[in-house]
Amino acid sequence: MTTFDASTATHLLQTVFAPWVQDLDLSIESIGGDGAVLRMKFSDRLCRDNGVVCGQALMSLADTAMVFAISSAAGEYLPMTTVDQTIHFLKPAMRSDLLAQARVVRLGRTMAFGSVTIETASDAKPVALAQTAYAIMRDSK
Repeated sequence: MTTFDASTATHLLQTVFAPWVQDLDLSIESIGGDGAVLRMKFSDRLCRDNGVVCGQALMSLADTAMVFAISSAAGEYLPMTTVDQTIHFLKPAMRSDLLAQARVVRLGRTMAFGSVTIETASDAKPVALAQTAYAIMRDSK
C-alpha cells in the first residue's frame, strides 16, 4: 500500500478539484490512518447577508474532507463520487476559520462511509455534523 501524505493531499487539492472548490481556500491540517482534518479560512465571500457562513460552503468542506480521509485510508487517491451526504447544522458559524475532521467509518471495495465534524477553529465548538457515503470507482482510475 502506498502512503497518502500531506504533500500528496495538497497536490490533489490543487489539481483534481473544481476551481470553485479551490476558491474555498482549503488547506490540509493533518492526514493519516483513516482520517483527515481540513481548514477552511474565514472569508466574507462565504457568508450570507447576515454574516453566517452559508450551508453550501459547509457541505462542500465536509464533502472535500471525506475525499481525503478515504484516500488516506486507502493509501492512495481513488476516483470516487458522493452517493449521499446528510448534514446537521448545529449552530451558526461566524467569523472564524472552520476545521473539518473527517473519519472513515467503513471502506469497502466499491463503497465508503464516513463521518465529519465541522468545528470553529477559534473555540473548537461543533457547528455541523455530516454522514457521508461514496461510490469507489476503482476501474476508472
